[in-house]
Amino acid sequence: MAAARAGSFALELVRPVASLMPAVRRAERAVPFQRRALYTGLSVAVFLVCSHVPLYGVRYGAASSGGADPLYWVRSILASNRGTLMELGVGPVVTAGTLTQLLTASNIIRVDQRVRAERELVDGARKVLALAIALGEAAASVLLGTYGPVGALGGALIVLQLVSASAVVMFLDDLFDKGYGLRGSSAVSLFSAASTCGKVFWHAFSPVTVNAGRSPEFEGIVLAVVHQAVSRAGDARAVVGTLLRRHLPNAMNLFATGLVLLAAVYLEGVKMLLPLQSRDGRGRRATFPIKLLYTSTMPIVLYSAAVSALCLVSQLLHYSRLGGSVLVRLLGVWEEASHAAVPVGGLAYYVTPPASFLASPFHALVYTALLLASCALLSQAWVVASESTPRDVARRLMDQRLALPGRRDGATYPLLRSYVPTAAALGGLCVGALTIFADVTGVIGAGTGIMLAATAVYNLVNSVEKED
Repeated sequence: MAAARAGSFALELVRPVASLMPAVRRAERAVPFQRRALYTGLSVAVFLVCSHVPLYGVRYGAASSGGADPLYWVRSILASNRGTLMELGVGPVVTAGTLTQLLTASNIIRVDQRVRAERELVDGARKVLALAIALGEAAASVLLGTYGPVGALGGALIVLQLVSASAVVMFLDDLFDKGYGLRGSSAVSLFSAASTCGKVFWHAFSPVTVNAGRSPEFEGIVLAVVHQAVSRAGDARAVVGTLLRRHLPNAMNLFATGLVLLAAVYLEGVKMLLPLQSRDGRGRRATFPIKLLYTSTMPIVLYSAAVSALCLVSQLLHYSRLGGSVLVRLLGVWEEASHAAVPVGGLAYYVTPPASFLASPFHALVYTALLLASCALLSQAWVVASESTPRDVARRLMDQRLALPGRRDGATYPLLRSYVPTAAALGGLCVGALTIFADVTGVIGAGTGIMLAATAVYNLVNSVEKED
């Protein structure tokens, strides 16, 4: 009761600010497919443009060669691009949405979904929380020296740009939620998929030439192999050397990426169809799919969001006056590297993947155990938060007058209870295991990003096919 009163009090506090948040009016009637496809394409285009617009006030090269990068480990899953307007990516929106859903599912914030005013208040509070998280992350990035010495005015300008970009992402996400995007897809998943697919395409076909000590060669592996085959016809060793090069994307990275994509699509399609029959007297038949990935890729999304928050807090404490305390060192010990600050000890070290699984076997073992256990537990927790428990599903089926054929009405819940928890835990383990396999094989765009891209594209294609 105390928690519920605190939640209601917090909602009342943010009510004046929540009413000022940008909002999209929900579509009163079905939006035509062509218009929804247009809005989806334009939203992705806006996001990609912002992902390549550099931050004003940041000296060229400072963002990549400057100080610590608090989001380095989760950029692939957050659709983040360093030094651009999309520095924070979809992180603030995902974190705020997850926290709001957990609070409402646990009844800390009580919402009557039948009352429009209460739904709008919670939606506005979620947006306020997203902007607050964006403000905190942007300020932390400036304080950690991510953009080099920018001064007080320059730092404030960078923070304003990052918060404004997060507001744009929030508005586009609201556009999808209100029925103006393609069904079966969300703005967050599509933005992450577009960012990952762009990285894969660039590493495969990049025309940029790089001289890494041997001779100038294309960064894209496909162009590099074609160039070697044409310019050094008959020299098989040169072609093989390009295929297996270590300093730039190679054929094994591209092959592993394709393999993980296929595996993710296959797992997404594994499901058991539960036969149902209408009780309204018309004998209407239907099926309810219980997917192996019952919670899709949400476990790895939640895990990555938690790791991002942990790394951010750990770095802030490490570089503060409290950096030498035992508690701060338990959270994480950091050292500067060529591309970012990297954890070398503490909890932050073990929740991030090792640079080499063979060179650091103990780190790899602990990371694997933590990731698998976290994905299984987070998957089951998300079943509760998203109201997809056996009891919730059975209630919705009963409201639709659907039940198992030849059985009494109450038989649906026990059957769902025997399948759903197992599917949730096993699905979380599969997502975690495939992410680890992707990290080991060195896929392009990181394992979490490839997983998100595969499931997002799969769901989008299925949605389009159903609409056709």
